[in-house]
Amino acid sequence: MTNKLKITFLLGIFIMIFSSNMMNAQLKQGDLVDGISAVIGDEIVLESDVLEQMNYGKQQGAANTDKCEFLENLISNKLLVYEAKKDTLIENRSAAIKEQANAKYRQMLSQFPDEKTMLAAYKFRNAYELKNAIEKIDTDQYYGQAKYQRITEKADVTPNEVTDFYNMYKSQLPQVKDEVTLAQIMIYPELTEAHKQDLINRLKKIKQDILGGETFESQARIYSEDEGSAANGGLYKNINKGQMVKPFEAAALNLQENEISDPIESEFGFHIIQLLKRSGKVYDARHILLKGVPTDEELKTAKAKLDSIRGLIVDGKMTFKDAAFKFSDDKRTKFNAGIIPGADGSDKIERESIPGTISYELAGLNKGDVTTAFEDEENKRKEIKIIKIEDVIPSHQITLETDFSRIKQMALNKKKSEMIEKFVNSKLPTTFISIDGRYDSCNFKSNWKKQSIAK
Repeated sequence: MTNKLKITFLLGIFIMIFSSNMMNAQLKQGDLVDGISAVIGDEIVLESDVLEQMNYGKQQGAANTDKCEFLENLISNKLLVYEAKKDTLIENRSAAIKEQANAKYRQMLSQFPDEKTMLAAYKFRNAYELKNAIEKIDTDQYYGQAKYQRITEKADVTPNEVTDFYNMYKSQLPQVKDEVTLAQIMIYPELTEAHKQDLINRLKKIKQDILGGETFESQARIYSEDEGSAANGGLYKNINKGQMVKPFEAAALNLQENEISDPIESEFGFHIIQLLKRSGKVYDARHILLKGVPTDEELKTAKAKLDSIRGLIVDGKMTFKDAAFKFSDDKRTKFNAGIIPGADGSDKIERESIPGTISYELAGLNKGDVTTAFEDEENKRKEIKIIKIEDVIPSHQITLETDFSRIKQMALNKKKSEMIEKFVNSKLPTTFISIDGRYDSCNFKSNWKKQSIAK
């Protein structure tokens, strides 16, 4: 791999580092924080950070796992974080990040029988340390992404630049695996009126118990089905106006402090809400959510509805695109003909990455075919779907004719990477950087080795 093409690969690693998936990669059961590998301004890179990035790169299929390159990427990323924190045009979101970290902590806790077991598994001495670790990861992710976007916001490539990129690197471009383009129509099973009323009555009873002396917090811990807040008594702090779904926010902001709402319905289920405090456009609230798991009969009714829609499509009475727009509950796809985006943001999905439930339904179908209605689940919520195979793309070598958008993204990534590299190099003369002596043999692209921490 040439140095120029390495830049494109390294940008992929950069994006990977700041992706939300790295939360689990950086906080794994059994991990221990160890020595410092580098200091950039007042930011640090731990040796464990380098090892985690290498392991994650291997999991993602990275062919090159040179430790020096991973360290250099981490140093570059930390420099962006350091510069972002000084950038007055980047919003300070410390309060929101802290609350987000608390929510993640509660979600992690829900996977363990108790807090002591969780802390032992992650090898943290107390909750404060673990929350701080989560907050640090989220802070780096936010500031790194924000600075990256600020630096590269005007990046673009012309068709000629795409062609030039292809001609320069075509012998090194990867083989594309078997892919498909899929479109879906997804609906949530509708609860019967009797089922809805049962949920409402349960929430009314919980509210009466609270008014009778039980605390909202204790009842939320017992009854709420919101995994993000139940363990913390249903609490959400520093909610910005416009952040929550409209029915929730309308009910919450119509309350007096400490008042409890009547049951309200949102796309997530049924809630009762307690407004704790409000200051301008920011407020704190607790809620108790009952999602309402569809019964077998409700699932059967939803399947019948979607199969009837499928009939209209198959008979040519309605296009899949129009049906998706009219009937689908999936906001991510309904306005784009139901097309399911791939991992790279394109409309192509590698066959081997298709989830098992969907892969089973697609077995034996060809381009243009539509599955019958089937049951699926996302975020522990039941869904009914039909899926159409819009296109089938056999494994092939990348060409301009078949993969222009993919090549364009590669060329754009390269340009963005060069912009980041130029920015980083411009900051080297004025930024304190110190790298541990164990990396003395590394041949970095940039001149990081201005000082050295004692071995």
